[in-house]
Amino acid sequence: MSVPQAARERARALREEIEAHNYRYYVLDEPSVPDAEYDRLLRELETLEAQHPGLLTPDSPTQRVGAAPQRGFDKVQHQVPMLSLANAFDAHEVREFDRRVREGTGLEQVEYLAEPKFDGLAISLRYERGLFAGAATRGDGRTGEDVSANVRTIRQVPLRLRGEGWPATLVVRGEVYMRLADFAARDGRRLAAGGKVFVNPRNAAAGALRQLDPAITATRPLRLFCYGFGEGGEALPDAQPQILDLFRDWGFPVCPEIDVVHGAEGCLQYYKRMAGRRAELPYAVDGVVYKVTSRRRQRQLGTVARAPRWALAHKFPAEEAVTRVEGLGVNIGRTGAVTPVARLETVFVGGAHVTNATLHNEDEVQRKDVRVGDSVVVRRAGDVIPEVVRVLPERRPADAQPFRMPVACPVCGSHIVRLEGEAVARCSGGLYCPAQRKGALMHFAQRRAMNIDGLGEKLIEQLIERDLVHTPADLYALDVTALAGLERMAERSAHNLADALERSKSATLARFIYALGMPHVGEATAATLAAHFGALEPLRRADAEALAQVPDVGPVVAAAIREFFDEAHNGDVIEALIAAGVHWPEARAPSGPRPLEGRTAVITGTFSRPRDELRDALQHLGARVTGSVSRKTDFVAVGDNPGSKADKAAQFGIRILDETALHALLEGELDLDA
Repeated sequence: MSVPQAARERARALREEIEAHNYRYYVLDEPSVPDAEYDRLLRELETLEAQHPGLLTPDSPTQRVGAAPQRGFDKVQHQVPMLSLANAFDAHEVREFDRRVREGTGLEQVEYLAEPKFDGLAISLRYERGLFAGAATRGDGRTGEDVSANVRTIRQVPLRLRGEGWPATLVVRGEVYMRLADFAARDGRRLAAGGKVFVNPRNAAAGALRQLDPAITATRPLRLFCYGFGEGGEALPDAQPQILDLFRDWGFPVCPEIDVVHGAEGCLQYYKRMAGRRAELPYAVDGVVYKVTSRRRQRQLGTVARAPRWALAHKFPAEEAVTRVEGLGVNIGRTGAVTPVARLETVFVGGAHVTNATLHNEDEVQRKDVRVGDSVVVRRAGDVIPEVVRVLPERRPADAQPFRMPVACPVCGSHIVRLEGEAVARCSGGLYCPAQRKGALMHFAQRRAMNIDGLGEKLIEQLIERDLVHTPADLYALDVTALAGLERMAERSAHNLADALERSKSATLARFIYALGMPHVGEATAATLAAHFGALEPLRRADAEALAQVPDVGPVVAAAIREFFDEAHNGDVIEALIAAGVHWPEARAPSGPRPLEGRTAVITGTFSRPRDELRDALQHLGARVTGSVSRKTDFVAVGDNPGSKADKAAQFGIRILDETALHALLEGELDLDA
C-alpha cells in the first residue's frame, strides 16, 4: 500500500525536529522543549509509522535510544545495550502492560520492582576484579562517551568494591543526578555572578559530567543511584531485589524508595504514593518505573527495537508544556502588587488545564522577553502557580507584541507606581481598589490598628460578597439590622459588633496612620510619623523631602507615603472616615527632643494595663518599641510571665524595668541616664 504524500512529509518534518531536539538535549545539554513536548512529537511519529509501515526506517528516532556521542570524548561500545523504556501516561496503559506481561509469562499475577524514575543522566560503571575500570554515558544505547575521569570525582562511586562475591567483570548502571537544593544553590550563585544557568538539575548534572576538565567536575555536587547491570549479570541472582541488596553490600548507593509490588494495582498504588511525595523528595523525578523482578521472566519476554517488554516508565503529569501567549496583562494583588500575567492558549500541564501564567514582575518580563504571539514553556509543579519559564525564540512570529506596564490600575483606575529600587509596581488606590478590598479591611480592623473586635475574615468576606462595604469608611454606615442579616450573626453578636465599631472611632493618630495600610508603614513608623507631625493634615501635605527627614523613614518610605496621599481615591476615603466620626486627640508636634528619643524598648509579659497602651505611651515619649531583644535594645519592660525575652536581656546585660519602674519612667519620675 502506498503511503500518502502528506504522511511522508509530516514524518520527515517530525524526524528532523526530533533529531534537532535530541542533539540539543543529549549533546549540548540545552533542551529546547520540555520532555512532554518531546514525548508528544515522538508518539505522533510512532503512530504514523504504525499506520504506514512503509515509513519505518532503521535510522528513525523511534528506533533509537539517545543521540550520537559528543566529540571530545572517546567512544565506548556497550556490550549489553543500554535500552530506553516504553512510556505510559495513564492507568489504562499500565493495565495493558501488565496484561501483556501476564500473557507472555503465563503468570496470573506478576511481581514488579517499582522505583522512582530519576531525572538525571544514565551512566554505566565498569569494574574489573572489584576495581573501578571506567564509566560511559548511554549515548545512542550501543555507543557512549568515556567519562571515566569525571566519574572518578563523584564521591558516591566506589573505586574498590566492598565485601566479596562480585563477578570478575561487572558493569553496574545507574543515574547521575544533582539534588534540588544543590542545584538551586549553584544556579543562584551563577546567576548572581552573571554566569550561565541551567534549565533543570538534569542538565546541570549532564553539563558537569561532560566537562573536559575533571577538576571542574569535582567541584560540582554530583550524586549517584544504581539500579541495573550490563556485563557480568549472568553471575547475579535471578531476583532483581536480591541484586540490589548485593549492590548495597558492595558499596553502591541504591534509592531507598524502591519497593516490590504485585500486579497492575500494586503498580498504580506505588505511582500514587510517589506522586504524593514528589514535592518532598530531595531529587527530581518525572515518574516511576516498573520492572518484572525475575530475570528469567525478563528473558522470556525479550525486547523490541529500543525498549524491553518487561519494563515500563509511568510518567507523572508533565510539569512543563509548550503553549502560545494570546495576551499580556496584569493582576492586582490584595496588597496592590501589580503582577504581569500571560493569557495562554489552554494547555494541560501539572495535572490541570492552564490558561494563565505569572510573569512575576516587569523586570522578569523584560529579561525573558515574553511577547504576545510567542510560543513559551509553561511550568506548573503541584499547587504552585503556573509560570512562564522561557520563550522559544525560533517560533516567534513577525508581529509579536512586547509587554507594556499600564499606567493606571485596570480594576480601579488609580495610578500604578513603581518606587526606585523596588521590583514590584503597585496600585496606589489602597483604600479604594476592589482588588485590595479584603486585605485593606482586614488590616484596618486588626487589633493594633482600629481594633474592631469581632470583625474577622469570614464577616469581611460576607460584607464584600453582599456588596455592603467597599471601603473602610463604609464599615461605619453598618447598623445592627444589616449586621444581624449576616450568616452566623445573632442579634446579640450584631449589637456587640456595632458597639465595637463605635468604640473604634476613638483612636490615636498613630493607630489611624497604621490602619491606612500605606506601603512600608508599620506600627513603629506610624508612631514616628504621628509624633513628628502631631496631626494628620501636616502629614498629608508634607512633600517627599520633608517626609525623608523623619527618623527611620528615608527616601523609599517617603516616596511610598507621598504616592499614597497623592492618589485622590485615598483622600476621599480618609475624608469619609473623618465624616463618619473617626477621631483622635490632636497634639502639636514636639518642638524639642522627647525624653526617650533614640531609645529602643521591648515589652514582654503581662501588665496591669494593656501592652498596646504601654507601647503607645512609650512611643509618644519618643521610644522605638520593637518585638525582639538585640544588643541595640536600651531597656526591656518585664511584667508577669515574661518568657525568653527577659532571659535574653539579662544575658546581654540590658537594663530591665519592672512594672513599677516602667510607670515611673512614663510619669517622668525615672531618668534612664541617672
